[in-house]
Amino acid sequence: MKTRPAGIGNSNADWMGSLSPTLSAMPLKYLAVPGSHDSFSFWVDEHAPVGPDQKAFVKYLASVFRHMAKKVMKKWSMTQNLTFKEQLDAGIRYFDLRVSSKPGEPGTEIYFIHGLFGHKVRDGLSDINSFLDAHGKEVVFLDFNHHYAMGPAHHAYLIGMLQDVFGRKLCCISVVEDITLDYLWEKKYQVLVFYHHPSAAACPLMWPGNKMPAPWANTTDATKLIMFLETTLRERSKHGAFHVSQAILTPKVKTVVKGLAKGLRKHLVERNLPTILTWVEVQKPGVNGVNIITSDFVELTDFANTVINLNNHLLAERDRKRT
Repeated sequence: MKTRPAGIGNSNADWMGSLSPTLSAMPLKYLAVPGSHDSFSFWVDEHAPVGPDQKAFVKYLASVFRHMAKKVMKKWSMTQNLTFKEQLDAGIRYFDLRVSSKPGEPGTEIYFIHGLFGHKVRDGLSDINSFLDAHGKEVVFLDFNHHYAMGPAHHAYLIGMLQDVFGRKLCCISVVEDITLDYLWEKKYQVLVFYHHPSAAACPLMWPGNKMPAPWANTTDATKLIMFLETTLRERSKHGAFHVSQAILTPKVKTVVKGLAKGLRKHLVERNLPTILTWVEVQKPGVNGVNIITSDFVELTDFANTVINLNNHLLAERDRKRT
């Protein structure tokens, strides 16, 4: 599959600010928002130790086969090609973030992690903040849903970093149904942080993880994935939460063995993306519909545009009610 240019570039850099007043007045939980899975994995460090998120046998193999093993891990750890800035320009507004300290490293520095270590978290947040400075009506969801090798000092450092980088852009915890673009624009809020760890419980700027449920199918089968997405949408909480539909496939050990040299993109993602995108194309946002939808390699299909355009269904529904 060749990379398709549609939706890439900066054509969607201001899509939220361009929505009609009808949509900007709706709760964000009812809008369709494109997101990326393991959003930071566009770069991983082959020279750093294997991450603490990996099982013991993976660490053992990496210690024996060293650079060769890490080259294979890189092919299966990377789920995105676009940087944060490129994803934002393409329209991505939800970021799936997994973080870790480096065991044995002094201090409290935090890195992105997915098998292998990525960039420092502060660098990624700074890139996102620079985009938001230039696009005052765009809003992002930052979902810190996995924390590895982090003690109280690490969590305090990360929570402080988020406040330092984003400052007054951070949206305080509120009633989910009250969060509309109009409300956020009035308050000049642009960032909602979801922090899946009790360390943030006392901070009114860190939304609890249960406000951003993201059911995980954990399958390599596209048909089973779609059945799971449909089931979890029907079970979606009616009040008090956003909702993430993870339109992604997850490799198992035997999947990796079969496609060892090909990697995640070539062996699993590319051949299944058309089926997954077909499901996305027929979804509707709204009270009983999709909210946030995430994908691997968001540039491979017209993913962001497809999700954003789902919001036209809400306008069509409004027009039907008027007639």
